[in-house]
Amino acid sequence: MVRTRMPNFCLNRIRPHVHQIRSPPIIQTTKNNIINEEKNNPSLAMPAPPSVQEGEVAGDVAKPTPLIGRKIMILVDSSVEAKNALQWALTHTVQSHDVLVLLYVTKPNSSKQDEDPKKEINPRIFEFLASIKNTCKLKRPEVQVEVTVAQGKEKGPIIVNEAKKHDVALLVLGQKKRSMTWRLIMMWASNRVVSGGGGGGKGGGGVVEYCIQNASCMAIAVRRKSKKLGGYLITTKRQKDFWLLA
Repeated sequence: MVRTRMPNFCLNRIRPHVHQIRSPPIIQTTKNNIINEEKNNPSLAMPAPPSVQEGEVAGDVAKPTPLIGRKIMILVDSSVEAKNALQWALTHTVQSHDVLVLLYVTKPNSSKQDEDPKKEINPRIFEFLASIKNTCKLKRPEVQVEVTVAQGKEKGPIIVNEAKKHDVALLVLGQKKRSMTWRLIMMWASNRVVSGGGGGGKGGGGVVEYCIQNASCMAIAVRRKSKKLGGYLITTKRQKDFWLLA
């Protein structure tokens, strides 16, 4: 029996003939429809982007608005307590955009009532204030520093009035360490209006207490802790001798 050889048969050679049908471009058709609708109904048209105003450059970044600083008043004199309060304010409270107001209170000269009060001020006071101002500028050159001198017999009301006059946000005063007996007396007389005495820590605990209770702004009394412990004791209207370790 003779076998006949069949021709080679391969499935790979069978290729289906498929006619590809391209769909119409949807995006282009949709875009054309929107354009036609906008022509028929103008209210559907998208508003044009805002034009660059005169004096502006496209792509420029808006400049940040400058920060508005506070006014901080510090009662200064030659006492150690006042110097400690100034040092605390420069390192713990004053920011670069703040304005520092140095206040010096002196008693008027009663023998010359008819003359200009400014002429009665001792020139050494202005020299002292200039020295304190230079010290502030050396430690914080970016801070604006102002000086002012006030005269009066009662320091407490004068300081409160000056703080209100200059519209300060914070009043800082130096405070002297007092005995327990003195503190008890002050607690007993806390409802009385205390005025007079020294200021900025110069025998003027009554003045400091008066300013804390009567100032229209926040008033802070600062006292340096002992050298052994370090830090500061902070007194406000709501807090007494808060120990700030710094």
